[in-house]
Amino acid sequence: MSDLNNRNLKPAAADSEPGMPRRDFLKAAAGTLATLALSGCTKEAIEAFLQKHFQELSPEELKTVVARLERECQEKQGVKVSISTKAAAPGVLFGAGLDLSRCIGCRRCVYGCVKENNLSRNHQIQWIRVLEQEKAKGVNLEDANPYYDPKEVPREGYFYIPVSCQHCRRPPCVKVCPVKATWSEPDGIVVVDYNWCIGCRCCMSACPYGARHFNWGTPSVPSKHLNPRMHYFGNRPRPRGVVEKCTFCIQRTREGRYPACVEACPVGARKFGNLLDRKSEIRQIMERKRVFVLKAELNTQPTFYYFYSL
Repeated sequence: MSDLNNRNLKPAAADSEPGMPRRDFLKAAAGTLATLALSGCTKEAIEAFLQKHFQELSPEELKTVVARLERECQEKQGVKVSISTKAAAPGVLFGAGLDLSRCIGCRRCVYGCVKENNLSRNHQIQWIRVLEQEKAKGVNLEDANPYYDPKEVPREGYFYIPVSCQHCRRPPCVKVCPVKATWSEPDGIVVVDYNWCIGCRCCMSACPYGARHFNWGTPSVPSKHLNPRMHYFGNRPRPRGVVEKCTFCIQRTREGRYPACVEACPVGARKFGNLLDRKSEIRQIMERKRVFVLKAELNTQPTFYYFYSL
């Protein structure tokens, strides 16, 4: 556990990759504004297209961006929303744990995540996959069954492995993004700036856990089911053509609450907390239980841990 304090979570500079950075391209493409206007693009659509990288926005610019996003959402959904940009708290490195001896495969964590994070209902997107695995075969993601019937769980001779973003400390998805639209925050949450993502899906190819999901169509969330408490990196409405993923419910956890999946679990199989706090439950589990991470041989250093308590 000593290496938890030796983190290098600072993202690479936006123009560190070879080739023309996106922001320089946008400057060079300023002459296309007239074309965009003639093609029917609204002023707000043009502003969104020209928006600077999140990490380059001044506080005043960020307020303008958030106000625009809130206004767009209210006009589309008919619901007043608030979008937070609350930053990571100092001295916090979030981590999650899952007790495989308790998980019953009910998928309530999946449904809680869908509801909390405004995931598309039609077409359907789910950030959590629950896999059914024969006990005799051990943990083998390639051989597990994601299509089992949740009405028939738990089945004797099987156990269940929920898988979502592992929030790696060495995330391969971040390394391959050509426009730096994804990075690790100081509290360990791997985020995506939906306004900066170009939908190339390189991150999806690089993720060994299948944790990233692409919006092939415009996400659909009925207004009556929309969660109005949002975060810029979290559960705000995503546009078509971008990649999205679990954010440890950033709109909740940065306010001191548990992720929705943790609260939804009926058997207490999910744990969450600050890995840097020696008194936290997740830290106690790591020091007292036999814990493991998925695909440890890849050295992605996940902050999502699995363990057995029975």
